[in-house]
Amino acid sequence: QLQLVESGGGLVQPGGSLRLSCTAPGFRLDYWAIGWFRQAPGKEREGVSCISSRDDSTKYADSVKGRFTITRDGTEHMVYLQMNSLKPEDTAVYYCATDQRTRVCDMVLNDYDSWGQGTQVTVSS
Repeated sequence: QLQLVESGGGLVQPGGSLRLSCTAPGFRLDYWAIGWFRQAPGKEREGVSCISSRDDSTKYADSVKGRFTITRDGTEHMVYLQMNSLKPEDTAVYYCATDQRTRVCDMVLNDYDSWGQGTQVTVSS
């Protein structure tokens, strides 16, 4: 059973940075498309970024373009989300997920079939 584990969340001031990590113990993450999603209180879960396993191409939500970067480290079986210039509106629980049906990513929530437990990111002064 694939189980994803996120880490790296925390409390940061506006303008600060965090790096989230996603791993799946016992599995390589370079087989499938990987997505990062977030859910703020009272809001629906939304796509943030994703990375394809076919060519490591990436996609970003408009709200995070130029501030967030998704990368894959196949050797360490990790996927990272580097978040810079954080804003209060980035506050949410962040989840990583895999789409095991494809090597080409999208940010369609229902396409993803395995999820982590989430890590809280709070941006506040």
